[in-house]
Amino acid sequence: MAEQPLEGQPADDENAPVPDETIEGTVVPFPGAVQPPAPRKARFGEAAELRPILPAHLQSWAAARKHYGWHVKRSRHHFLYHLVRLPARAANTVRWAGLGVLKIGWLQVNWWWCTEQTYLRMQAVAANDARTWESLHKHAVKRRAFRGGVLAAEVAAIALLTGCGLAFMKWWGWPIVALVVLPLLAWFGHPDDKPILTSATVPVAYETLTLEVVIRALEGLRLAGINQALAKDRANAVVLIDPIQRDGPGWLARLDLPHGVTAGEVSERRENLASGLRRQLGTVWPETIHKRHPGALALYVGDEDMTTADQPAWPLLRRGTADVFAPVVFGTDPRGRTVTLTLMFASIIIGSIPRMGKTFLLRLLLLICALDLRVEIHAYDFKGTGDLKPVAQVAHRYRAGDDPEDIEYLLADMRAMRTEMRRRTKVIRGLDETRCPENKVTPELGNDPRLGLHPIAIAWDECQIPFEHPEYGKELIAIATDLTKRGPALGIMLMLATQRPDANSIPTGISANAVLRMCLKVMGQVENDMVLGTSMYKNGVRATMFARDDKGVFYFAGEGLNPVIMRGYGFDMPTSKVIAARARTMRQAAGRLTGYALGEDADVEVRSIAEDVLTVFRDEPKLYLTTIAARLAESIPGAYADITPEAVRSQLANLGAAPKRVREPGGAPLAGFERAAIIPLLGNPDA
Repeated sequence: MAEQPLEGQPADDENAPVPDETIEGTVVPFPGAVQPPAPRKARFGEAAELRPILPAHLQSWAAARKHYGWHVKRSRHHFLYHLVRLPARAANTVRWAGLGVLKIGWLQVNWWWCTEQTYLRMQAVAANDARTWESLHKHAVKRRAFRGGVLAAEVAAIALLTGCGLAFMKWWGWPIVALVVLPLLAWFGHPDDKPILTSATVPVAYETLTLEVVIRALEGLRLAGINQALAKDRANAVVLIDPIQRDGPGWLARLDLPHGVTAGEVSERRENLASGLRRQLGTVWPETIHKRHPGALALYVGDEDMTTADQPAWPLLRRGTADVFAPVVFGTDPRGRTVTLTLMFASIIIGSIPRMGKTFLLRLLLLICALDLRVEIHAYDFKGTGDLKPVAQVAHRYRAGDDPEDIEYLLADMRAMRTEMRRRTKVIRGLDETRCPENKVTPELGNDPRLGLHPIAIAWDECQIPFEHPEYGKELIAIATDLTKRGPALGIMLMLATQRPDANSIPTGISANAVLRMCLKVMGQVENDMVLGTSMYKNGVRATMFARDDKGVFYFAGEGLNPVIMRGYGFDMPTSKVIAARARTMRQAAGRLTGYALGEDADVEVRSIAEDVLTVFRDEPKLYLTTIAARLAESIPGAYADITPEAVRSQLANLGAAPKRVREPGGAPLAGFERAAIIPLLGNPDA
């Protein structure tokens, strides 16, 4: 049986240089390659980066489970693969064992008859050499007599052993003999093109990751700085920070690139890098080592494609509750380590091109909020496809679609949120310093129903739709900006997701104050920095490197010191509904179902700007824009506390009323409206 290479074993290539055997984690030299200098050891007491005491895959139970679980999973696959095929292989073994007996017998007969002399005797006959033929014949007769005796002794020994076995051996000994003898006979008798055992895996052909392999891949990127440095001094152009070593389910190479070359430039050519390494694109993840300098590269090469590898089960999938004040697991990084985020005290921006998993990610965040029974959820799906429908069963406010009534519903809710934010500031201002020392919502305050300081999560999918609304866009931008700036300290979390990250979709006042950023694949530097923050692209954090197949993979910034590449848990619609249903059951038992989840949506008052403006006109025929805005804020503060004259002009103009220069009694002509221009907007001429 031909031996087949194991999965992950380098492919055999008779022309390829064979690396020296070294211990795991050391650089493997290639014959003829320029040997790199050993990493310099830091002197005792000097400033240096501290290496972890424990390997990364042993620093947490989740990482260790990911690291060793890969081997357990493979072993289980091999066992089941061969177990299923055991009956057919047993039948083949018996059949081929019989062929093995015949084959051995035939070889024995040929050996006894000295068939190796047949050709020599035929040559003697052809040459008419009787003496040589007679000599060979006599030699063959003697050999046949000796070999016949050997065969007779062999047959006698087999007969004796068989007789002893029949006479003295227990019944259970025969299966043991069969397990030993039959495979040997089958191995001898099986056809060459039909092995007894077949491999449970298809071997992957790739080279062991070494510095020379990495350098060759970097050379193929065609970066002028790298190629010039390699041509000048190949041995010192790329320097290892640490030996290339195993890190979780893959290999980690940390190295300093040539002077003037940044890790971001390498990340931008990730597809070319994967080609140079001869690895799947989803296994190659270059990142900048921000603790060192922009030219320090951390290259992680995984054993499996990150986008298709099995993730460990989400801890909250079947049981447990979440706490938005504490870190919650919501994904894994390329090395299989869990990544957490803290939702409280932060606003969130999610951006990507379409069909990359943006809505899945937003839905995951809402499911986390749903499993914290204190959180009041306001979910808006402006794409209108119902992707956020699972959380509707626990939501205080919910809408799917961008029809006029949906936008008006949102506007009324956001005006109420602005009023609620002001109420919360007064409550916190009135609390004793010992209970609220930092003047912000704490878990203890959020747990007290008398204060009404429970967390509130507001999620907009396709947020560019309300922000660009011709009538209410400016007011919604103003409210959302205020919620982003002041809301987090008051327990209000705003989550915005868009597939068109630009200045209109994410206003600068919001993007400058959002803390948590999640950027899936985007197409350019502007979009990258709109989501992740200014200069992120320049600093090597480039979501443009993601491929279209990297669904659910994104850069996560804002939780730790540096952005990380990770893959979020993406639950399909049925699973999401099950999680939300569990949250609804727990909320129902705790008395925490409100609003839309209970069918109580009537308290959301959708106001008409035209009716409200006509009300503040009273009996006056003309009013300035400033007067209208001031009267609206004074008479209806819950809806118009922050309205501006420009907002009044925009909203009435979108309804069809043209502003003009008017004169109030005793005043100069300024921009405003006539009462007669507002009445037709109501559709009631008798108003």
